[in-house]
Amino acid sequence: MEFKSREELIEHQNKKLRFCVEYASKNSRFFKDTLKSCNLKADDIKNVDDLQKLPFTTKNDLRDNYPFGLMAVPIEEVVRFHASSGTTGKSTVVYYTKNDLDTWSNLMARVLATTGLTKKDSMQIIYNYGFFTGGFGFHYGAERLGIAVIPTGSGNTKKQIEIMRDFGTTSFTSTPSYAIYLGEALEEMKIDPKKDLKLKIGVFGAEPWGKGMRQRIEELFNIDAYDNYGISELCGPGVAVECIEKDGLHVWEDHFIMEVIDPKTGETLGEGERGELVFTPIWKEAMPLFRYRTKDISRIYEDKCNCGLPFRKIERLHGRSDDMLIIRGINIFPSQIEEVILKNSAFKGHYAIIVERKGPLDHLTVEIEVTNDLFTGNLKDLIQLKDKVEDDLKSVLLVKADVKLVEEGAIPRSQGKAQRVIDKRNLEE
Repeated sequence: MEFKSREELIEHQNKKLRFCVEYASKNSRFFKDTLKSCNLKADDIKNVDDLQKLPFTTKNDLRDNYPFGLMAVPIEEVVRFHASSGTTGKSTVVYYTKNDLDTWSNLMARVLATTGLTKKDSMQIIYNYGFFTGGFGFHYGAERLGIAVIPTGSGNTKKQIEIMRDFGTTSFTSTPSYAIYLGEALEEMKIDPKKDLKLKIGVFGAEPWGKGMRQRIEELFNIDAYDNYGISELCGPGVAVECIEKDGLHVWEDHFIMEVIDPKTGETLGEGERGELVFTPIWKEAMPLFRYRTKDISRIYEDKCNCGLPFRKIERLHGRSDDMLIIRGINIFPSQIEEVILKNSAFKGHYAIIVERKGPLDHLTVEIEVTNDLFTGNLKDLIQLKDKVEDDLKSVLLVKADVKLVEEGAIPRSQGKAQRVIDKRNLEE
């Protein structure tokens, strides 16, 4: 759908929002109770600005209503379930009608088309095909666009590379951390992506990743790497994607109303201010949601993009509010540490952040893999490298971090989302 102006888009959002509120007020027990608790009627929500009359919906709301408490259709109209699990508590369950799946597939087709993929391409999907939404989202989006799908799923790294080579794969999707692992396997197998593969585009997501990791992935595979954003509770992947400018991710605003709030106070922030992303999908049948708190930290770009898309962009994720570490009163995001690490060519992107409490103070250690050629017995070079990284980290973080350099392969690899942070503190003590 094309929009001639920002005003036309907002009017579309208002119309879809009114429909969703009316629909949810009749069909969702959870939303009926929400309106009642706020002394509101469906007619009180007439436009985007009125959304602030409603409370936020959180992951805990989904867990408290596990498994079917947010369902707005008879269960016989549900054709798909997905779920995501956290470190604690119940899973969050998401349900889809046939119309929901059709819309999601169309959104994912948009994502892939925005990166430059066409029906002439093939896509190797290196995501889990279980409850996790990633594999299915890319699968059906690619098919909708006419891309030939190669559904390899996760794991079996050498086989993944063989298939890339034998099938002439032109694009693939995975977590960025697994992409680096896969790229290093290419080097070990003496496969030159320029000569031996036909890859040109990679689309990555499911975890925050910075400019340094993008550069590393693009060098390993000789591709253009694009960031995709989505979370299971909204639909899965397909909420936003980078265009060819690679400067922020376009949100499909004809399907999602977005806000940015202060994660501590819940106050709506102004243009360009960094805070927690909040989304209201204005298309879901099986599970309507309003003002869903993502815990993802970003900001909205108001400037029009050179690519010509009419939708505003969000900054690539700065991190998650629940991933933020507070060390001696300083707020630290793992992404800040990653950016420092990947500025140095001696590091390939594998690291671990360890937080411990020693006496009354928190202690931060960063373990970083170093290329094997630096372990030659020349301790002076390693000490200089260690000191430099510690200085760089302190200038960015404003708190001292001890750096421990380790040999290649010492940091455990992950075929899914990378677990970068090991917090050994008992914060309840």
